Amino acid sequence: MLIPHFRAVLVERVFTECGVVHIVARTFDGPASCPACELPSNRVHSCYQRRLADSPVGGQPVLIELTVRQLYCDSDLCGRRTFVKQGAGLTFRYGRRTPASRHVLAVVAVALAGRAGARLVAALQTRVSRTTLLRAIMAVPDPVWTVPRVLGVDDFATRRGHHYGTVLIDCESGRPLDLLPGRNASTLAGWLREHPGAEIICRDRAGSYADGARTGAPNAVQVADRFHLWQNLGTAVEASVRLHIKCLKAAFTSPDGPASDGGDSNATKSMSPIEARIRERHATIHALLAQGHGIREIARELHMGGNTVRRNARASVPEQLLTGRRQPRASQLDPYKPHLDKLWAEGQTNAIQLHAELQNLGYRGSYQIISDYLRPRRRRRIRVVPPAPPGIRRVTGWMMRHPENLADGERRQFAAILAHCPELKALHAHVRGFAEILQSRSGQYLKDWITATRTADLPRLHTFATGLEKDWDAVLQGLSTRWNSGPVEGRVNHIKMIKRQMFGRAKLPLLRKRVLLTAAANR
Repeated sequence: MLIPHFRAVLVERVFTECGVVHIVARTFDGPASCPACELPSNRVHSCYQRRLADSPVGGQPVLIELTVRQLYCDSDLCGRRTFVKQGAGLTFRYGRRTPASRHVLAVVAVALAGRAGARLVAALQTRVSRTTLLRAIMAVPDPVWTVPRVLGVDDFATRRGHHYGTVLIDCESGRPLDLLPGRNASTLAGWLREHPGAEIICRDRAGSYADGARTGAPNAVQVADRFHLWQNLGTAVEASVRLHIKCLKAAFTSPDGPASDGGDSNATKSMSPIEARIRERHATIHALLAQGHGIREIARELHMGGNTVRRNARASVPEQLLTGRRQPRASQLDPYKPHLDKLWAEGQTNAIQLHAELQNLGYRGSYQIISDYLRPRRRRRIRVVPPAPPGIRRVTGWMMRHPENLADGERRQFAAILAHCPELKALHAHVRGFAEILQSRSGQYLKDWITATRTADLPRLHTFATGLEKDWDAVLQGLSTRWNSGPVEGRVNHIKMIKRQMFGRAKLPLLRKRVLLTAAANR
């Protein structure tokens, strides 16, 4: 009951040595059938001992020392002269682990290949190397599948910009079927010839997949993905906006406004953070006292000490609390500050001239005192400049997004651009028309949209319409049916995740095996 795979052998002894559980066993006597011709035989050739690793028991590794018999095959027509009687569920040919232990290693290897998987199985009291786990993955047979009715095709990068592959999935179930090297037409066509039966093929706008599907499955209906259609339109829109970049600058051109100091005459000195905090705390405490709250209640409410609240309550003005070395000292400039503020407000900002004028009024201080007093005002002066026009990519994004998804500021800027440039206004109208066809999947109106586009002075949009006509059947299917390449894009993200787990160093056979097996395990 506890160890069912030992039913096929006779256990003679069980003992523990050096933290390892040893199980000594042997196969039963009696005839055994040849695995090739299935003829029973009872003639013993020899006996030898096999050492098998099993799943750990009680946190201890298990080692099976199994004595097996090698028998003669009595059939003259059989190619085997001798064979070994295997224990059902316990041994297999050339195996050094039991099927149960091998299954655990395979499951761990599929989830975490390499060193991470080796560390995990080490915690399970099974010490193997990362190459053993990789061999365990490659030994697992591929999941069994049937040719789908709706096939999804897309490319993925094994090394971005250099090497690519092709992923094939069942669009109805989202299950990956195969990963192929390269992304050319011949690769896809060869796979389709070997696996006939696909009725619908969902693909992107790449010409190689279109040619491969046409060659390998001429009777299948091709469907161009709607996302890639919208992406191609975005490229055409960006090129059209780039041709009218002068309209963007002209729509936002305005004369420079007058300089402003950004503050009133009361902000003559910069307030330190400590002073601002003291003034705010003093005002809050006196407001609560005016409402009839007590000292203790205010201290609990504001999370302050009682003495702090009392000190603020006794001070009638915050200046009584502003003590210490951070307080401004009396200056020779104090009697002349009102006159200096008046001259600054009238536009006299030259410190040398202000110093000379104050000297005529009796000021005996230095020029540096006046310069330090005016420095915060000079920092607050901001030159008013017209807003920078939005970039090409930003205007393209506004044009491709639904108007309801624009913020108020974006909507105002976009309206100003469209009002200033009739060509961009016409372009926006055509984009919204195509978006309505794509969203409602009303491909029957696509011909009318292309005809209306031809009448507008938008050459980049004409190029996009010509591309639609060259791939007309697939585009019409993509804008009329519910099939798309969304499941394929999701599987590409799955491939990227597995690549990152293996630090991008996995070759295509290992990557293919892990993608297929992980997808089958998650079903």
